[in-house]
Amino acid sequence: MTLKLDGKKLSLSIEERLKKDIISLQNKSIRPPSLAVIRVGDDPASGVYIRNKEKACERVGIKSLLFHLSQNSSKIDVSNLIKDLNSDKTVDGILLQLPLPGHLDSIKLIREIDPKKDVDGLHEQNIGCLVQNQLTLRSCTPAGIVNLLRSQDINIEGKRIVVVGRSILVGKPLALMLLNLNATVTVAHSKTKNLREICREADILIVAIGKPNFIDSSFIKNETVVVDVGIHRLKSSTKDASHLCGDVLLEDVIPKVFAYTPVPGGVGPMTVTMLLVNTTFSWQKRCGLNSTVDDLLS
Repeated sequence: MTLKLDGKKLSLSIEERLKKDIISLQNKSIRPPSLAVIRVGDDPASGVYIRNKEKACERVGIKSLLFHLSQNSSKIDVSNLIKDLNSDKTVDGILLQLPLPGHLDSIKLIREIDPKKDVDGLHEQNIGCLVQNQLTLRSCTPAGIVNLLRSQDINIEGKRIVVVGRSILVGKPLALMLLNLNATVTVAHSKTKNLREICREADILIVAIGKPNFIDSSFIKNETVVVDVGIHRLKSSTKDASHLCGDVLLEDVIPKVFAYTPVPGGVGPMTVTMLLVNTTFSWQKRCGLNSTVDDLLS
């Protein structure tokens, strides 16, 4: 029977653990953990993501602060806000919601966030710590994938893992995490030659290529573990209806694989949960408390 890697179920379990940790440790701290989210403009998808993050924060006892700047805000406007949040001792995490309006450089602005408050795990200092396999704030989606695999005792060490996608959000940090866990990692992408043949060598195939239903059963060997990072909303044949899908054509792939992540309900919930983990980790460190989440970040 094919194993479904249920990210929603695991995320709720981790949330319950964080909630208990925050309640028990708050007696030793003068305040709850807090997360500041910076939103620039009115991208509809960003609005949905932020509401989901706010609800998740509320469930575990993290104080959520939203700073909503206008679409035409300048780099100086955003930089000044980041500077204020960096110096605010009551703020444990800073999240710059992406994508930003086209006139703003996300990499330069992320660089201005205090690395110890970079709960998206994208600051160059945190990526550098990842290269050196040091405990640090981890990129949320890759860390979520690792924990999802571990939750079902899917061994990573010694496995041939192919990551399709090379973004700074997923592909690159994920490859580093897997290398640190002693996997043999190949990073492929849309320009890779013989992509199908490379994917068929994978014991674990992780797809973050950004193309709906791109990977079908011809890309995988029998008993592969397939992790689908993509999420797309496609119009259905029914008038005005739509449905969600990933980068993998799941109905074609499921009969052939050992395990898979559904879309939705697979990687997505784990991304939000790892944001909560990072914020809790930062809060514990800033308040001089012993960390209770190291196992989720290593």
